[in-house]
Amino acid sequence: MTETHPLATEIARLNAMERHIIDRFIHRQRVARDITQVPISLGDRLADHVAAFGGSWTFIVLAFAAIAVWMMINAVIAKAFDPYPYILLNLVLSCVAALQAPIIMMSQNRQAAHDRLDAQHDYEVNIKAEIEIVALHAKLDEIRDQKWVELMKVQEQQLALLGELGSHPAS
Repeated sequence: MTETHPLATEIARLNAMERHIIDRFIHRQRVARDITQVPISLGDRLADHVAAFGGSWTFIVLAFAAIAVWMMINAVIAKAFDPYPYILLNLVLSCVAALQAPIIMMSQNRQAAHDRLDAQHDYEVNIKAEIEIVALHAKLDEIRDQKWVELMKVQEQQLALLGELGSHPAS
């Protein structure tokens, strides 16, 4: 009956992403990458711009000004195209809200996906850094152990020399 190596058992428990990081570590490859260069479709860019504009003070001021102008025009002209209670204005505002809401949600979904990708990338980089730190600690421990052995040999030589000096009579 063959017994598996404990390291093989540990590696078997890792998920695919962690195995990928270990593989990159073993082959001395980078894990970090520029995730800002992910291509964005025209629809996603448009959704981002609409969401950015729709959530700005510029939009609020322009919308308020447009509503005020609409109401003033309909109050001043003799034959108003949308008399009070401004049913056409309500329809236009409802259409704007009905179209703006899903576009903003599309932008938020894309941003959430980007945030998940960013978090996964951070996790991968942190795992690789942790592995590198453990490897550095192991190397430092190995160097310290070698230096300790060398120091003990030097000390033994010094004790031997002292022993020789002590065994010789003073002249």
